[in-house]
Amino acid sequence: MSTVVKQKPVLTPAEKDRLAKRKKAKQFWLKQLHSWHWISAALSMVGMLAFAITGITLNHAEAIHTEPKVVSRSGQLPAAMVKELAAPAKPNAPLPADVAAQVKAQVGIDVAGRPAEWASDIVTVNMPRPGGDGWVTVDPASGAIASEVTDRGWLSLVNDLHKGRNSGGAWSWFIDLFAGACVIFTLTGLLLLQLHSKHRPSTWPIVGLGLLIPILLIHFLVP
Repeated sequence: MSTVVKQKPVLTPAEKDRLAKRKKAKQFWLKQLHSWHWISAALSMVGMLAFAITGITLNHAEAIHTEPKVVSRSGQLPAAMVKELAAPAKPNAPLPADVAAQVKAQVGIDVAGRPAEWASDIVTVNMPRPGGDGWVTVDPASGAIASEVTDRGWLSLVNDLHKGRNSGGAWSWFIDLFAGACVIFTLTGLLLLQLHSKHRPSTWPIVGLGLLIPILLIHFLVP
C-alpha cells in the first residue's frame, strides 16, 4: 500500500513576502495587546481588588453593624462679626472669610469657601463626606455657632468610596480613569483569548458560561 505524501506548494517570492509581512503584523499586534493588557492590569490591579472587596461589603452592609460616633460643639461669634451675617447678594454664598476663620477657631471645622444655606433665622453649612456627615450653623441674630460631625465607621467609608458618594471631583476622576483601565484590560484580554482559543477549546464555552450565569440569575431569581 503506497502512502501519498502531500507536498507543500511552492510559493512565489511575492507570496513569501506577503506571508512574511502578515506574520510580522500579527506579531506586532500580539505584542501590543500583551503590552496594553499588562499595563492596564498593573494600573487597575489594586483598584480592582479594593472595589471587589467593597462590593462584598456593600452586598452585606446590613449584616455588619457599626455604631456611628457623633461629636457636637458650640461657640460664639464676636459681636462685631454678627452684622456680617446679613443675607448675601448671591444664593448659597459662603460665609465671609473672617467669620469662617472664627468658626474654625471656635469649633475646629473649616467651612471656608463652602456653599451656605441662608435663611432668615439660621445659616447652615452642610459638610457631607464619605463615611460620615457634618454641618455647622450660625445664628445671624445672636452669632451662636453649633456644629455636629458624624463618623459612621470604616465600613461606611469604604462603601461610600466605592459608590463615589460625597467624595469630591478628584475621586470621581479616579473612578472614571480606573474604569477605563478596566475596560482596556477586559477588551485586550478578550482579544488575547481569541488569538489563543484555537489551542484552548474550552475558551468560548467558559466565556459563554460567564455571560449566561448572570442572565439566568436575573431572569429567574432576581425579584
